[in-house]
Amino acid sequence: MSTVNPQPLWQPDPQRIARSQVTRFQAWAAEHHGAPADGGYEALHRWSVDELEPFWEAVTQWFDVRFSTPYARVLGDRSMPGAEWFPGATLNYAEHALRAAETRADEPALLHVDETHEPRPVTWSELSRQVGSLAAELRALGLRPGDRVSGYLPNIPQAVVALLATAAVGAVWTSCAPDFGARSVLDRFQQVEPVVLFTVDGYRYGGKAHDRRETVAELRRELPSLRAVVHIPLLGTEVPEGALEWDALTSADIEPVFEQVPFAHPLWVLYSSGTTGLPKAIVQSQGGILVEHLKQLGLHCDLGPEDRFFWYTSTGWMMWNFLVSGLLTGTTLVLYDGSPGYPDTGAQWRVAERTGATLYGTSAAYVMACRKADVHPGRDFDLSTVQCVATTGSPLPPDGFRWLHDEVREDLWIASVSGGTDVCSCFAGAVPTLPVYIGELQAPSLGTDLQSWDPSGKPLIDEVGELVVTNPMPSMPIHFWNDPDGNRYHDSYFDTYPGVWRHGDWITVTSRGSVVIHGRSDSTLNRQGVRMGSADIYEAVERLPEIKESLVIGIEQPDGGYWMPLFVQLAPGAVLDQALRDRIKVTIRENLSPRHIPDEVIEVPGIPHTLTGKRIEVPVKRLLQGTPLEKAVNPGSIDNLDLLHFYEDLARKRA
Repeated sequence: MSTVNPQPLWQPDPQRIARSQVTRFQAWAAEHHGAPADGGYEALHRWSVDELEPFWEAVTQWFDVRFSTPYARVLGDRSMPGAEWFPGATLNYAEHALRAAETRADEPALLHVDETHEPRPVTWSELSRQVGSLAAELRALGLRPGDRVSGYLPNIPQAVVALLATAAVGAVWTSCAPDFGARSVLDRFQQVEPVVLFTVDGYRYGGKAHDRRETVAELRRELPSLRAVVHIPLLGTEVPEGALEWDALTSADIEPVFEQVPFAHPLWVLYSSGTTGLPKAIVQSQGGILVEHLKQLGLHCDLGPEDRFFWYTSTGWMMWNFLVSGLLTGTTLVLYDGSPGYPDTGAQWRVAERTGATLYGTSAAYVMACRKADVHPGRDFDLSTVQCVATTGSPLPPDGFRWLHDEVREDLWIASVSGGTDVCSCFAGAVPTLPVYIGELQAPSLGTDLQSWDPSGKPLIDEVGELVVTNPMPSMPIHFWNDPDGNRYHDSYFDTYPGVWRHGDWITVTSRGSVVIHGRSDSTLNRQGVRMGSADIYEAVERLPEIKESLVIGIEQPDGGYWMPLFVQLAPGAVLDQALRDRIKVTIRENLSPRHIPDEVIEVPGIPHTLTGKRIEVPVKRLLQGTPLEKAVNPGSIDNLDLLHFYEDLARKRA
């Protein structure tokens, strides 16, 4: 990695720097909390990680966090895992998300857009009323703090209402998108045993209606913990027997009542798949998410009441939860429910235009798809309101930066950001006061001591290493569900460097303070930001009698693409013809997710394992990325080294 300073692609002008919230916050924190008045963002960041307690106290005061019971101190215990934030404090996330209803009742809180691309507003007062009505009905159903509420819902206003009503009651939200198959949903929801299920009868995508009533019936059968099912008739069907009507539960004119819960009370469960076993059920807290998202959305994304925040996402991805938190800064949310490329590849730009989005977030893959499809957003759409285009899901390649700069607007803030479901936030990315360099994230986030480490734990500058975070963040998981001794949580992040979070990404921290992400250092499949463990794929594919064993690998490509081959060892007598390839893909689509259909299905003579019988995914991934065999794997740990020569040869042919 070169340390030569190239010219930045974009530089904020002095007026933008002066009016940004992070600049004003720094001046105020210098006056009230001992932050450095000079030295810009770099000095503020150093203070934020060296002085965690004054920094996070400053965040809560700047954003006027309402503690109904005061805290004893900011950080009771700073050890990881197990840091204790704001002990003694009580508050409610949903109360903060709906604060703008007090002063901006008739302005839009939500703009809902479907594939017609016509925005439909939901005002702050209407959002607050529906949350109040639904929260009262949930309490009438016997819902109590700590109970789980699940949503099998697309990105629609009802999903936001259901999340906020759940949080208002002090219950715990969890959701999956309706393109997830039943097995995928049950692997997630069965772990947390929800008592209420919000569901649609189907959804529209790519110009077609997709009926999900059979899947919903299966979910109801396989979730014995359910006490109530709420039907949202997106396709206009009748309420199924035994289910409740959405409209009936949200029609009362009731002010929301917000349960005051401890800072560390669970808010939601997100899922991130490891390479073996069930998806990790990650629990994050009401207070931790509240203060982390106020920091990230208010200071880093520079969002406020005048903004419109559009991120293309589904309810099965943490970016949906992050999007909903835009309400905390009084920002209008744009909820797009539809295909990213319908009726044409430029669809998301059209939504940004029609909603007047000021911050538009998408995936790096979508940007690269637009580039390949010869889309011209700046020419074909009025994007004058768009101040920032942000990308995540995978690293944005240099060509993506150049394309956005050339094809949208030269004076465009391009924010490539990187974080994780595990913290529901960004480790590095957007800073409105810093320059943007091609291929780089602007800087580590405030309060996040992000470093690149070598295997011995030595920090690296201008060299590739493991992404680590050496201090606690408020949104780190409070625990995993059904992990009573904390072993799975510990082993997921803290087994490599004791007391230090290792995330599983390769990164470079440059000598000018920016960050380059090189992709996953583990073997989780990360497609369009939605992660899935390889074990999910194996379980589905190996149900087919023709498949003896399989191996799936996800590889970030230099051009921003993502190549996901599935290697199959066939049962005796089976033939990998087109019919079997199609059945494999249909099986994955129906049982898991259409996003995780492999790009190629390739027959192999056998699947390599460790001596203890575990499939070796990371070494195969390294081989396919061109790493020599002797560096990719410890030969003494493999049951059949000869099998690896196939992947070596394939890598050579592809190169």
